[in-house]
Amino acid sequence: MAPEDDEQDPGEVVRVDLTTELDLHPFDPKDVKDVVEAYLDHAAEQGWEVVRIIHGKGIGVQRETVHRVARRHRAVLRVLPDDRGDWGSTVVELTRAGV
Repeated sequence: MAPEDDEQDPGEVVRVDLTTELDLHPFDPKDVKDVVEAYLDHAAEQGWEVVRIIHGKGIGVQRETVHRVARRHRAVLRVLPDDRGDWGSTVVELTRAGV
């Protein structure tokens, strides 16, 4: 039986345009650490000073992963709770110099 046209190959690389906001909901929880590290690298290279990472509310596992990765990243100045809305997100301030 042939796969449906709208099914994605699990090994396929998906390219997306990144902005100053990253929603982690589409990502497998086991990939969140690597996704956040790569995103913060990209944000620093772009010279972005503030980014928002949406991790959801839940029981806090994703939030803790985001905070742990961000606090260790070389370009991060501060990790703050996001006061915009009720999405369960974190604001990360980056150095102006980037990487």
